[in-house]
Amino acid sequence: MKRWNIYTPEGVQDILFDSCRQKRILEGKLRDIFRLNGYREIETPTIEFYDTFGGERGLIKQESMYKFCDSKGRLLVLRPDLTVPVARIAATKLKDDILPIKCSYIGNTFSFDEIGGGKQNEFTQAGCELLGANTPEADAEVVIMAIESILATGLENFKIDIGQVGFFKGLMEESGLTEEQMEEVREFIDEKNLVGVEHVMDKHRVRGSLKKIILDLPKLFGSKEIIQSIDYRDIGDTATKALQNIKTVFEILEEQNLDKYVSVDLGMVQSLNYYTGIVFRGYTYGVGFPILSGGRYDGLVSKFGRDCEATGFSLGINMVMMALERQRIAINGEEKGVFISYHENARKLASNYRRELISKGISAELDIMQKGLEEAKKYASQKGFLKFICFNKDGSKEEEML
Repeated sequence: MKRWNIYTPEGVQDILFDSCRQKRILEGKLRDIFRLNGYREIETPTIEFYDTFGGERGLIKQESMYKFCDSKGRLLVLRPDLTVPVARIAATKLKDDILPIKCSYIGNTFSFDEIGGGKQNEFTQAGCELLGANTPEADAEVVIMAIESILATGLENFKIDIGQVGFFKGLMEESGLTEEQMEEVREFIDEKNLVGVEHVMDKHRVRGSLKKIILDLPKLFGSKEIIQSIDYRDIGDTATKALQNIKTVFEILEEQNLDKYVSVDLGMVQSLNYYTGIVFRGYTYGVGFPILSGGRYDGLVSKFGRDCEATGFSLGINMVMMALERQRIAINGEEKGVFISYHENARKLASNYRRELISKGISAELDIMQKGLEEAKKYASQKGFLKFICFNKDGSKEEEML
């Protein structure tokens, strides 16, 4: 019989010393990027009402969420997403703030959906939300923030695929399909299931030129030339505006010399159903899932009682750490520190010196075991300290690099 008290549940993990240090360093770098670009940090509750995400709003599948009840029998969840709570706050506590509002966050989310955390059910997300602006410039800023955030982590070999939900919705409007049929096609395209898409097209007799573009959606990825290859006469006004949006975003990225990090994927239709415009996902090698996802969600805040356009992204910190490890990229940013031992009657000197180092931002520890000089030095070496210092009875000190 297993002793469950010494194990962790499936999908969660203990993060130990070095990994935890690296995680905090990454979080610190991301906070700096967000702050310097004007995105102020907020923190939302780990526990939310189920109705915030599910129920009538149906923003996230109930099967993806951890659910339980409070003392009054009301259904609660561990937050499966951080964008939705930001939308709730924007519609309530920030309703009188001057637009646009720029928010950032770093926190843990809980979900059975592999898109967010790979094989992990608890994972840390860092992200930005830009509320109250609906322009290609706003979309481009969020994509630029995503690129700069990934670069800040130390990853250089990555690609952000950009799509447009409006393009897909425009094609569906032209096709004459019902909402239920549109959703069926969306799921097939998201799964890159060409046979399923063609079956729906044939069944509902979608006209030939439009059918071809819809069938080609999973193949429409690559450079920005993909946008120019489409015959605008067959797609309607909504889809045309969506393509023009992506084109302008690419032009802004080119001005910033960041276009090398992005590509077009017109077959990308996010599974979360609150996206309304540009959508994007970030990929790097060594990880089988996206490390980043985002997009425009103009209708989300209104579900909480306020009309407010918005766009944003979230980055999976656990995914990034996995990618850094597999790409053998070191996370720098913390000294190994100093270990201080002392002889009899020199404890005060050693203690004062340790406090002096700490006041200068240098990590320092004091020998509290008092097992002798050789044992102290051996311990310091095994723990990875950079320097060993021993205070003598006369107040002098001996230093040794380890």
